[in-house]
Amino acid sequence: MLAEMHIQGLGVIEDAVLELHPGFTVVTGETGAGKTMVVTGLHLLSGGRAEASKVRNGSGRAVVEGRFDGVLAEHVARIVSDAGGEPDEDGSLITMRSVNSDGRSRAHLGGRSVPVSVLSDLADRLLAVHGQNDQLRLLRPAEQRDVLDRSAGDAVAAPLARYREVREQWQSVVTELTERQTRSRELAQQADLLRHGLGEIETVGPQAGEDTELAEQIKRLAAADELRAAATAAHEVVSGAADGDPDSPGALGLVGEARRRLAGAEDSALRDLEPRLAEAAVLLADVGAELGGYLDGLEADPQRLEQALARQAELKKLTRKYAADIDGVLAWAEDARARLSTMDTSEEALAALAARRDELAAQLAEHAQELSKARGAAAAELASAVTQELAGLAMGQAQIDVTVRRRVAEPGDQQALRVGDELVHAGGSGIDEVELLLKAHSAAPPLPVHKAASGGELSRVMLAIEVVLAGADTVQTLVFDEVDAGVGGRAAVEIGRRLARLARSHQVLVVTHLPQVAAFADRHLVVDKGTAEGVTRSGVKTLEQSERVQELARMLAGMDGTETGRAHAEELLAVAEADKAAGTRKKSGKRKKP
Repeated sequence: MLAEMHIQGLGVIEDAVLELHPGFTVVTGETGAGKTMVVTGLHLLSGGRAEASKVRNGSGRAVVEGRFDGVLAEHVARIVSDAGGEPDEDGSLITMRSVNSDGRSRAHLGGRSVPVSVLSDLADRLLAVHGQNDQLRLLRPAEQRDVLDRSAGDAVAAPLARYREVREQWQSVVTELTERQTRSRELAQQADLLRHGLGEIETVGPQAGEDTELAEQIKRLAAADELRAAATAAHEVVSGAADGDPDSPGALGLVGEARRRLAGAEDSALRDLEPRLAEAAVLLADVGAELGGYLDGLEADPQRLEQALARQAELKKLTRKYAADIDGVLAWAEDARARLSTMDTSEEALAALAARRDELAAQLAEHAQELSKARGAAAAELASAVTQELAGLAMGQAQIDVTVRRRVAEPGDQQALRVGDELVHAGGSGIDEVELLLKAHSAAPPLPVHKAASGGELSRVMLAIEVVLAGADTVQTLVFDEVDAGVGGRAAVEIGRRLARLARSHQVLVVTHLPQVAAFADRHLVVDKGTAEGVTRSGVKTLEQSERVQELARMLAGMDGTETGRAHAEELLAVAEADKAAGTRKKSGKRKKP
């Protein structure tokens, strides 16, 4: 869970520490006090977009730091370890995000600087932020299928994965077949050019590295006389004159004479030098032998030189056409053979591809039907769960329907797939279109949610969906940003009750303006704004019980200064505490059952 969050220089918040309850924490405050900066801070910790406009005026940067406790499960520990981070001594995990006034951003995890994407990956496993923008997004038809898939979990995820795997193969074959059919003449011309090039290369038959070896050989044959003169002179200096002239003993002879003189010396110090000269004599003898072998193998062979030059000319023809060197020519040939294998436009090749396309299409249709069936079952469960939630949110006559229907392919659709007797669009997420419909009461027709619901009803519908999805969510910390906008009265109480119930299994953080919701919190934080020396500053304070009464009275239409307001606030708190206590007893009773 997120145990603590420290915010500095973000919006109107100069410096604030939020200590969050493992259950239900609520954040309230007057309009403009900076409540939304709490959610902005969470977005930054989640790897969200950094905006320079969010940095407090006069501050060089904004900093948000979060401390998570009890989160080092295997998948989280792997992210931390791969990033080079480490948990604190108490096992908690520290994340940090800073935004400079010029918009540049930095992220840290476990004491190490990391890419922002690492924080995003971590947040996917630790917390989920639900706000008014999420509500608007859920109204789009394209997003409603994702809602259904999320609620279904593995029941849809598994057939969807199989569908996508086959679809990728099917698309690849369809694309290749279409390309071969529509570009047959062009591909045939390209294939002729490739075959011609391969023929030239195969006729010459170059070997890897042959051009380099040949250049060295030509250099040696062309300079045979100069090389012989240099090697002969070196051999004579090392081994002596070939005719045994005593006046030209060479280095080997001179070393031999020095050894004889030292070996016969009376002084042992001189005699001790003789073995070292013996080592020098062995080395000189080896060098002399190698020079002699080099001279024996060195021939001035004009015919061999001519042959080498002719071969070099053949190789250069290839390197001028196909690559900078022979190794590159061989690589071109290998690539050309691979390309030729995909350019066969013969009737046999096209028929084989068409057969493979039809085979994959049949498999894909089966997977698409399996996926649609899974979504149909999940749709009924989702509709029932959301409808049940609405009953608890003072919309007892309302009913949610989740429809799953096939998307018919348009004329010319490149992803058209025949499933049964229908030609449908086989998109990346299946052949289904999903829509959430609302019946406001039993006599009302089912209509799209945004058409059937008023503003307050829409907020309740969206919250019911969020609660249902959160129940299936694997993340521990859930954040709700004013998802209760547009409601009040009894519905507001029911929203608070639902959030408190959700807090029994998750950590819940709610930013709200409703006292009926705030009363159900386990911990109440208030963002208060003050002005000093013409500068507006906001801070975050944890309220005691008496202070909660005052804050709730303020939220009750500004009644914090009246006895009536305080009485209403106390009554609201008492109702909420009694409700939570009853829920806790009920939960404990269920646990005791065998």
